[in-house]
Amino acid sequence: MTLYKVENGDPNVSMATYATLVFVLGMIDRVSNLADAGENVIGRRLEEERLPRRIRLPSKKIATTDETGAN
Repeated sequence: MTLYKVENGDPNVSMATYATLVFVLGMIDRVSNLADAGENVIGRRLEEERLPRRIRLPSKKIATTDETGAN
C-alpha cells in the first residue's frame, strides 16, 4: 500500500519512506545532492539575475598626514 501511495504522489508518505526507496534502488549517493546549492542550476541563475549589474568599489582616501599628525 505504501509503494502505491509513493507512486501516486501521496503527500502523507514520510521522507523516511522515500529515503528507504532511494537506498533500495541504489541511488542513495544522490540524496546528498538534494540540498547542494551547487547542483541547483536554475536557482543559481535566478540569484545571478538579482545581482547588481555594476558594482562600484569604495574610493580609497589618500592620507595627507603622517602618523604624528603633521602635514
